[in-house]
Amino acid sequence: MIELLLLLLPVAAASGWYTARRGMSRKKQKQQPQIAPVYFKGLNYLLNEQPDKAIDLFIELLDVDSDTVETHLALGNLFRRRGEVDRAIRIHQNLIARPSLNREQRAQALLELGQDYMRAGLFDRAENLFLELTELKIYNEQAYIYLLEIYQQEKEWQRCLDVADKISVSHFPSLPNAVAHFYCELAEQMLSQQNISAAEGYLKRAQQVQRNNVRALLLQAEIDYTRGDCRSVVKLLQQVEENEPIYLSEVLPRLVECYKQLGRQHELFEYLQQLYQRHHCTEAMMILSEMIVEKEGESAAVDAMLRHLEEAPDLKGLERLVRLNLQRSEESPKEALEVLLVSVMKLLEKQPAYQCDHCGFTAKKLHWQCPSCKRWGEIKPQQGLTRSIKANAVT
Repeated sequence: MIELLLLLLPVAAASGWYTARRGMSRKKQKQQPQIAPVYFKGLNYLLNEQPDKAIDLFIELLDVDSDTVETHLALGNLFRRRGEVDRAIRIHQNLIARPSLNREQRAQALLELGQDYMRAGLFDRAENLFLELTELKIYNEQAYIYLLEIYQQEKEWQRCLDVADKISVSHFPSLPNAVAHFYCELAEQMLSQQNISAAEGYLKRAQQVQRNNVRALLLQAEIDYTRGDCRSVVKLLQQVEENEPIYLSEVLPRLVECYKQLGRQHELFEYLQQLYQRHHCTEAMMILSEMIVEKEGESAAVDAMLRHLEEAPDLKGLERLVRLNLQRSEESPKEALEVLLVSVMKLLEKQPAYQCDHCGFTAKKLHWQCPSCKRWGEIKPQQGLTRSIKANAVT
C-alpha cells in the first residue's frame, strides 16, 4: 500500500495542479488558485486502501492532450512492469479511446496496450494490435518483434518465418539462429508425419541460414541412420564435434554404434583417443575405459580413469571408476564400494544434465529453446563439476 501511495502521489499532485490551472484559466481568477476538491477525494481513496477508485479518479482528472499523453503512457508502463497488468490495460485503453490523439500518439498507445495483453496472456488481442501497427507502418519493427514472440509461444513456425523476413538483423542480432531453429521445428513436424523429403528440405534451409547448426546436423544424422547410411551419420556427427564439442554427450552413443556397424572398431578406438586429447570429455573416456578393459584389462582402465578425474572431476567418471573397482575387488572392500556407488548414483540423479548459458535454467532433458529466457540453442550439456549452477529450476 505504501509503495502504491508513493507511486500515485505525483500523479495526484499533477492532477490537482492541472485541474486548478484549467479552472483558473476559464474563470480568469486573479487570486491564488484553490486545489480541486476532487484531488482530496482521490487521496482519501488511497489512504482508505481503495487504489482502484483512486486510479480511476486521477485518470479522469488528467485530460488527454499533448501535455498529458506521456504521463498516461509512463503510468501504464510502470504498472505493467510492477505486474499490475489490469491497471495498465485500463490506462492504455482509456488513452486510445480519446479522439484527440495524433497518429504517432495512437500508435505508441497501441504498442503499449499490445504489450499489456501479452503480459496478461491475451495473445489474440495483442496480435491484432501489432498487426494494426504494421498496417499503419509506424513502430512496425517493434510490432514485428512482438509478433515473432507471440508466434513462438503458439508454435506457429511458418508464421515465425514470415515475420522474421520483415525484421532487420541489426535490431535482432540473434535472428539467424532463431530462424534456423524455426526450420528445424518444421522439419520435426514433417518427420512426425513421415514426410522425410519435406523434412530434409527444411533442414537444408536451416543449414543455409546457419551453417553447421547442431540441431540440423543431429536431425539429418537420425534420418540417415533410419536409412542405414552409417557412413553419412559418422560424417555428420563428426561435424558436430568439430563445431560444438559441448554436445559430444548427444553425439557419441550413435557415433559408436555406427562405427561398430561399419566394422571399424579399431578406427573408433583411435578416434576416441584423439577426441579425448582434444576435449578431455568424460563421455569419451567412459567409452574408452570399456575398450581398454577388453584390450589391456581392468587395472589399465582404472589408471586411465584416475588420470582423467585428476584433470576433470566428474560424477559420471567417478561412478565409472567405482564400477571398475567393483569388478576387480575382493569381498571385504566390495561392500564399501557398493555403498559409494549408490551414493554417487543418487547424486547423479539430482544433478541436472543441461543448463542455459544465458539465464542459468537447468533441466534433465535438452530443450532447444530455453523455457525460461526463450533463447534458442543456449541450453547445453553440463560438463564436469566446474560449471556453475545459476538456477535451481529442474525439469
